[in-house]
Amino acid sequence: MDKLQFIIPGKPEYLTMVRLAISSVAVTAGFDLDAAEDVKTAVSEACKNVSCHGFDGFSDKYEVVCNVEKGKIEIIVKDDCDSHTLQKIAKPCQNCPKEGDLGIYVIQTLMNEVEFGRAEDGHKSIRMVKNL
Repeated sequence: MDKLQFIIPGKPEYLTMVRLAISSVAVTAGFDLDAAEDVKTAVSEACKNVSCHGFDGFSDKYEVVCNVEKGKIEIIVKDDCDSHTLQKIAKPCQNCPKEGDLGIYVIQTLMNEVEFGRAEDGHKSIRMVKNL
């Protein structure tokens, strides 16, 4: 199994970098372009859910872990900070958690397995698996 781990600043402008990295990992793992696009979209929604939805500000940082095995990719996105202080300039998700609910539906539709969790410290996490 190969493991890749990213710690991402919570600033929304880094989401594009996460999407590109995850897409590259999925293609390298053997997924076709359509499946890689599904993984990329699900991870993007998970990052927004963990770092933004339900909070007044963005998470200062979050973590994305990819475990790549033959025939599948497991991705865990988890909040990795004690505060959500990065200002939401345009308040893109003032209607949270309603907007987050749509993202959850997207994740569940695109991935084969999805688990939502919350650690004892209150940090959110989303575990997703996509099979070849």
